[in-house]
Amino acid sequence: MASDTLANTALLLIGFQHDYFDPSGILHGVVEESHRVSGTLENTIKLIEFFKDSDMTMVNTPIVFSELYDELENPIGILKTIREVQAFKEGTPGAETIPQIKSYGDRIIELPGKKSFNSFSNTKLHTTLRERGVTRIVFAGCVTSICVHASALQAFDLGYEVTMLSDCTSARTPIEQEFFCSDVFPLFSRVFTLDEFLASEGVVS
Repeated sequence: MASDTLANTALLLIGFQHDYFDPSGILHGVVEESHRVSGTLENTIKLIEFFKDSDMTMVNTPIVFSELYDELENPIGILKTIREVQAFKEGTPGAETIPQIKSYGDRIIELPGKKSFNSFSNTKLHTTLRERGVTRIVFAGCVTSICVHASALQAFDLGYEVTMLSDCTSARTPIEQEFFCSDVFPLFSRVFTLDEFLASEGVVS
């Protein structure tokens, strides 16, 4: 295993909250099929298990809104929908990180403050990663076409090497997932399956 590389690598977890990943979650139906096809959660947990004892930094960036959604002024698109259906509201089960991720405790750094698509916006993500000497970010989570895409583009603009895991991420549909992983992400990142990434790090899955 390339431990020197892992010391400069961060796993960024996006959207691993009840409203997306719990069957009772408000927006679970939006990504349920893509979750199932790609095996997003199962593969992400497998990834974490492989590297939990390594030098890899692991960060979770949940999106949480205030009770009245004051952060959203005249929202459109998905943010309008989120406000209308009352998803990711502070103090509700839907906004909580799912137990499969929470069970790792302090091994996964949770950075609050995210109010929109980009995980770097209104959080200490960039500062935290720079302090740890991170130069490469590996992405897992959802939604591929929205928060994952926005965060990955920002990471690229900030000078990070971006790695996208096609079966650790979910879009709104499997077709959308395939499009982003085959036609969009290769424009600025390396795209691997989990097994391909593990092989590139010298790990036998």
